[in-house]
Amino acid sequence: MADFPQVSLLPEVRVSDEFDVIVIGAGPAGENVVDRAVRGGLSTAVVEERLAGGECSYWACVPSKALLRPVELAAEVGRVPGLKLGPIDSGAVLARRDEAVSHYDDSGQVRWIEGVPATFVRGHGRLDGPKRVLVSGPDGAQRLLTARHAVVLATGSTAAVPPTPGLAEAAPWTSHEVTAATSVPARLAVIGGGVVACEMAQAMHGLGARQTTMLVRGGSLLSRMEPFAGEMLAASFAASGIDLRTRTDVVRVERPEPGGQVTVHLSQGPPLEADELLVATGRRLATAGLGLESVGLPGKGPVEVDDSLRATGVAEGWLYAVGDVNGRNLLTHMGKYQARVCGDVIAARAGGKPDDLPALRDRADGYGAPQVVFTDPQICEVGRNEETARRDGFRVRAVEYDLANLTGAYLLGDGYQGRAKAVVDEDRGVLLGVTFVGPATAELLHSATIAVTAEVPLERLWHAVPSFPTVSEIWLRLLEAYGL
Repeated sequence: MADFPQVSLLPEVRVSDEFDVIVIGAGPAGENVVDRAVRGGLSTAVVEERLAGGECSYWACVPSKALLRPVELAAEVGRVPGLKLGPIDSGAVLARRDEAVSHYDDSGQVRWIEGVPATFVRGHGRLDGPKRVLVSGPDGAQRLLTARHAVVLATGSTAAVPPTPGLAEAAPWTSHEVTAATSVPARLAVIGGGVVACEMAQAMHGLGARQTTMLVRGGSLLSRMEPFAGEMLAASFAASGIDLRTRTDVVRVERPEPGGQVTVHLSQGPPLEADELLVATGRRLATAGLGLESVGLPGKGPVEVDDSLRATGVAEGWLYAVGDVNGRNLLTHMGKYQARVCGDVIAARAGGKPDDLPALRDRADGYGAPQVVFTDPQICEVGRNEETARRDGFRVRAVEYDLANLTGAYLLGDGYQGRAKAVVDEDRGVLLGVTFVGPATAELLHSATIAVTAEVPLERLWHAVPSFPTVSEIWLRLLEAYGL
């Protein structure tokens, strides 16, 4: 057989650049890996295809809370006699949202990365064999980076759109589009009953959507939380005029004209017409196009890791994955926690100190992870709910308390409604989980997170005296309900 010269069909690849650590993804998790690795004395490069700061900074956590805060504040003012608030100026809210996301300009984030100091590389990064990352830049040029010690995947996740006939063709909003909306639709249909669906339905409705309809396949909102959480939120939605339809399937979607009216055909009842359709039915891990096959890993699904965030399926242990992409916990603050552990681990291993390795704690990364739904009422939880605790084999006792009975809650406004629940491990006398539902309860959650994660004995927790008159007095009431 004749020998033929090999011809590359790719643009010319630049001479490789070598670093101790290469991070793919400059969202909150990736940035924290960079910070810890550099702090450990390692040279680091971070590759980002879109905006430094990631999904959370521009299309999720930050803009969604900027949209929700005026709605929450209007509800608070409405509960206090003597105060009156006019209609919310949606234009002003959207303008402030733009400020919160730096007008989608990441130059400040890039300056922070470079000041760490680390090298910022703009482009799409993918694995190209062991310790190699090939970056395709915006101009099509390619750059090959190589790592002395580690490559870290921190690419996060993207919104999932189910394969409903006509849905993708209708160009629906996802969390990306709704948080970046330039106007509020008069009629909004929302598919889903989870956190994003609930938060953005209430935000858009409060900012002026006259007709907001939620289409939930299951029987309740926030089905993974304590049942009373979804029930109280559903009551709040009904009181504000949001049309909640549970046990409703979307069977087909039509949008004949781009940007025109959307028609949603349902499993029961007449079709629903809307100006925009938001799909909030879950997330897809961002592993496509990462070159995982080049290092012997499946090209889809989570990158399996151990408690040091090292990928378990890669020889020689140079590959790590943090945040959503490893599938352990799809919350921004937990991705940042993983990233801090990961950066410290890489620095320790590079320095020949394997005995000093940190590791994830199940009480923090697993059931100790706190979560807040920033609706009105706010919904907050940490640890196991009662159903999960019983399923996991604990001998459980649960106690509940009506927050409206607290003097501190009464002083926040008329008609305050809320509830708290604590799940106790009877054998050890510690908290397995806590749930709060009520206005402004998010600020109660960290105390619960400390109690659950540190496994503070209830008899000791009883001596942590809450101030009067604050809603924090709920801690005393829950312990009294338990019998202390």
